Amino acid sequence: MIGVDGGFSAAELADDQVIAGRLAGQRPYWRPGSAYGYGGFVTFAMVGEVVRRATGRSLGEHFEQRVRAPYGLDLYLGLPETLEGRYREVLPGPADPDQLAAFWANVPGPHSLTGIGYGLNSAPPLDQVAFLNTRRVRALGQASAGGVGNARGLAGMYAALAFGLDGRASLLAPGTLGEFAMLHSTGRDLVTGEAGQYALGFQAKGARYPFLSANAFGHNGSAGSEAFADPLSGIAFGYTRRRFSFDWSYPEHDRLAAAVHRAATAS
Repeated sequence: MIGVDGGFSAAELADDQVIAGRLAGQRPYWRPGSAYGYGGFVTFAMVGEVVRRATGRSLGEHFEQRVRAPYGLDLYLGLPETLEGRYREVLPGPADPDQLAAFWANVPGPHSLTGIGYGLNSAPPLDQVAFLNTRRVRALGQASAGGVGNARGLAGMYAALAFGLDGRASLLAPGTLGEFAMLHSTGRDLVTGEAGQYALGFQAKGARYPFLSANAFGHNGSAGSEAFADPLSGIAFGYTRRRFSFDWSYPEHDRLAAAVHRAATAS
């Protein structure tokens, strides 16, 4: 599931329970199990609904109680009002008219799989920058797009998952960590149009960055953030930026990740 016919309004997309309710009535866009596609704005609303029905608590409550608070992470799924003064708005990427025209000339139509996956089939099409800067999205902690933090918080979360942090044991048992890091989906992504590799809920970073081990896992963000853990080298990496790239391309990821790996593994 990557979206719904007719799209979501920005207000609907801010609320995971509303997303889950609409997805429940949506016919899949391809035969389940035959392929995969990136559902960047809706995927974890489905995960959150399973968690809520099984436990009676939201995904954000679990994150706060089991991940953020115990490890003291500067990373929130539901940003408290008291911390709003620290939030810095995400900015649109600079581009001249010719660059923008060339980019949009090659973007698939709003009712294509790509358009559905990125909210272009709603009326009006989703404005990602405005959406991320909406207080309601941050307050509700929309699980796919409403997390708020910084690079230290992201790196700390991955360190907590894989290695432990500040004297506390790792959050994941070895068997669970191995399952998280294992490749689950490979090949062409029907939404992004690229060859993608996914672990369980994460991107398989060992396939993205050849200098990392095969079981490195993590995830990037549309505004240019990147984060991962490499259980073999012991690296937990976090990077954030304030400004979108107009074409969602962030070549500095490769350079930064490679430089960190070289520094951490130098003998």
